[in-house]
Amino acid sequence: MPALAIILVIVGLVLLFLGIFVEAVKFLLWIGVIILIIGIIAALLRFIRRQV
Repeated sequence: MPALAIILVIVGLVLLFLGIFVEAVKFLLWIGVIILIIGIIAALLRFIRRQV
């Protein structure tokens, strides 16, 4: 599970930067944001479960 969250965050950041720097692929910006949010939520859930 932790590896999946890290991979999602990295992929989200890469797609986010690709979407910002390349105007022609604007949809990658939104995909990157969505994947980044999913990765952050997964990391937070893992952190919360570890605390309980």
